[in-house]
Amino acid sequence: MAPSETLTAERILEATEEVLRRHGPAKATVVDVARALGVSHGTVYRHFRTKAALREAVTQRWLDRTAETLSGIVTGTDQDPETRLRDWLTGLFAAKRRKAGGDPELFATYSVLAEEAGEVVSAHIDELTGQLTTIVRAGIESGAFTVADPAVAARTVFQATGRFHDPSYAREWQKPGVEGEFGEMVELLVRGLRG
Repeated sequence: MAPSETLTAERILEATEEVLRRHGPAKATVVDVARALGVSHGTVYRHFRTKAALREAVTQRWLDRTAETLSGIVTGTDQDPETRLRDWLTGLFAAKRRKAGGDPELFATYSVLAEEAGEVVSAHIDELTGQLTTIVRAGIESGAFTVADPAVAARTVFQATGRFHDPSYAREWQKPGVEGEFGEMVELLVRGLRG
């Protein structure tokens, strides 16, 4: 880090991501992060009180990227709710596949970190199901969907599509025919929401 650069939490998280990529979650330390930044480990601890807090924050940052990508679909009123639902599910699957296939070492690292950060993952799932609830509610209001409770329907859709976004299924995402299976699942769910 250049002497004139201000050390921010975001810069520490960027460096932590690089250290995790290089060393993996078992070997990466706060000292490694500090060394990568050219500061003392005490300086890193001023921003993140513990190693666990740093790992949780980097996991949160990673998960937030997916939620931010999908939020634009949720708020896009230029498309009907059914199209937004399809686009949202497709976007989630594509984001997870990109992460798993584009940088498999880092994806494996984050899978380990996500296991440690249960509350962060739960909040992420709540955020995603909240986005789905907004889309389903819009579908109910427009008459496209006939379900009684948008939150229950959203959780059901999220759980039913788990094979296409839960990291434990990442190996299956590159198999031939997976896109077709995904499309069939989405069609089945949309028909179910229509009633």
